[in-house]
Amino acid sequence: MLEIIRIPVLSDNYVWLVHEPASQETMVVDPAVAEPVLAEADKRGWKITQIWNTHWHPDHTGGNAAIKEATGCHITGPEAEQARIPTLDTMVKEGDHVRLGEVVAEVIDVPAHTAGHIAFHIADEKVVFVGDTLFAMGCGRLFEGTAAQMYDNMQKLSKLPGETKVYCAHEYTQANGEYALVAEPENQALKDRMQAVLAARAKGEATVPTTIALEAATNPFMRAASAAQLAERRTAKDNF
Repeated sequence: MLEIIRIPVLSDNYVWLVHEPASQETMVVDPAVAEPVLAEADKRGWKITQIWNTHWHPDHTGGNAAIKEATGCHITGPEAEQARIPTLDTMVKEGDHVRLGEVVAEVIDVPAHTAGHIAFHIADEKVVFVGDTLFAMGCGRLFEGTAAQMYDNMQKLSKLPGETKVYCAHEYTQANGEYALVAEPENQALKDRMQAVLAARAKGEATVPTTIALEAATNPFMRAASAAQLAERRTAKDNF
């Protein structure tokens, strides 16, 4: 059973520290910075052995070099973005598998936010690390791809088991929900969820991880009926 620790950094990023007890291996997902990650691992007596990157953006890879220098860890990330992530040791693409001790993750290609963005799905643990592709009630901006690609990503991810926990990299939930209520004003599940989100944020509590089932019920991008509708909603959210 994986232990997954949320480390808030910068203004709204989450870095995920993942420990596999059987092997004592510890992995970091998308370290924006190094110091708080190294401190958290040290506090727990965990030795960081790996980093997994979902995409090249500096707020997901900025801690790579310093963590690698401090621990000698092995860094895995998207094959299509190896030129943008010079610290990578292993490059992966859809269908490849990555191991953390006894735990195996399958790589899923989810381009659009960046051209080579990937996600890591650990089926046995019912966990997926999605970087900036799927957010709680939102999706990533289309910096390097198309609405059609993002629509395909939403379709792929929606096919994962509903109980799958979704670990995204930012605390964007309240702002996403405010737009979602405009996109789907009659969605009662969405209204109920926003009440819970507002209560959590008022107490300074995190709203992620989320689940595939919760996103299927309340996320206007996962619920888009077509690539064209997703494009409309993405443009509307960008200007919201």
